[in-house]
Amino acid sequence: MGRRDQEVKLAGPLSAEAKGQIRQANEGLILAAAERVFAGAGFSGATMAQIAEESSLPKANLHYYFGNKEALYRAVLARILDDWLAPTHGITPEADPAQAIGDYIRSKMALSAARPDASKVWANELLHGASFVKQLLATELRATVKAKAAVIDQWIAEGKMPPVDSTHLFFTIWAATQTYADFDVQVRAVLGRTSLTKADHRRASEHVVSLVLRGCGLQP
Repeated sequence: MGRRDQEVKLAGPLSAEAKGQIRQANEGLILAAAERVFAGAGFSGATMAQIAEESSLPKANLHYYFGNKEALYRAVLARILDDWLAPTHGITPEADPAQAIGDYIRSKMALSAARPDASKVWANELLHGASFVKQLLATELRATVKAKAAVIDQWIAEGKMPPVDSTHLFFTIWAATQTYADFDVQVRAVLGRTSLTKADHRRASEHVVSLVLRGCGLQP
């Protein structure tokens, strides 16, 4: 029995739309669970059984939707990158530089607060040589940064902001925003917290926004 036939049999008389919604929901549960497990155990230490338990779905579902652990891990990494690049869409030639950069930083900070495991999975992958994401780094990430850096360079040329290194600006923003996820233990220890509060995240977000905008000459 092929995968498509199996899906039809499992779904029974459900419509194609309903089956698609079920599939999307199950894949979302699996990806979220895998993100948490990979963050804690790494690729080598994680097992499909752990991820199945974390997702509250049968292990067979994981293999049905993603095939094997490597394919699932690649899907987790691709989703993380997509979610991180989405906020860059506001960086356009027509946008106000301070507003666009500030919004981008706030979005990255919100992702670090809401999904710290995503940042940890990504950081762990890079620290181990990025063997699974080298292609994504060299293609999708590089193309996005190149395009958005060109927008910043255009703002500079039009006199909308002082000169900055537009490419390295992104590296600075990533480092400043992701530290609240990757090194949350350190942040919590210094602040004397068992967990960061919403007020802590707001304070951190506005600090990073202000620091970067002042560094870019966009805020007094």
